Amino acid sequence: MTGEAAEAAQPRFYLVRHGETEWSVSGRHTGRTDIPLTAAGEDEAGALAPWLAGVRFTAVFTSPRQRARLTCEWAGLAGGARIEPDLAEWDYGAYEGRRSADITRERPGWSLFRDGCPGGESPDDVGARAERLVARLRGLKGSVALFSHGQFIAALAARWIGLAVPEAEHLALSTGALCILETSARHPGLPVISLWNAVPAMLATSRAPPPPR
Repeated sequence: MTGEAAEAAQPRFYLVRHGETEWSVSGRHTGRTDIPLTAAGEDEAGALAPWLAGVRFTAVFTSPRQRARLTCEWAGLAGGARIEPDLAEWDYGAYEGRRSADITRERPGWSLFRDGCPGGESPDDVGARAERLVARLRGLKGSVALFSHGQFIAALAARWIGLAVPEAEHLALSTGALCILETSARHPGLPVISLWNAVPAMLATSRAPPPPR
């Protein structure tokens, strides 16, 4: 296999956080609650379409939640997309629908990525789910699109590069943003985050879409 062919065979994961929802605007934790995109969220997702259209995807997966599925649709990749339950957002349990500011008033020092949620998922739960997903995805080749949610994507990215889930709190992610996880071209087998939190306005300033695979 030539170097170019070997590189193309390596999986490259395009992670897309869903577009804006009413709860993302207000800062309410949205896990199991199934709410649609706002008009602005539809615009965010649609603005990604020209950039994703330049990539030859071998597979497309989306969280079961409609905000992720609708983002996939507006981004132009709904055809052939498959539901992947492990792409669902963190299960916030008793903190579903609540804002971090309200939670920390009752529980000073609380951190989702360190402490998890009562009645929901712990950091270990989410880390195990991320690793289970990656183990399956590593068997794929080429570029793979994954439509998911902000805090699960952060945890997934942290585990991809070998960090513990609590370190994911440092990975801020906007709605409608694109990230890329892959292995280093210069250091084979080294997992890297090659793009993070690229929103359409940022992508529009670049000279070309992400390189096709």
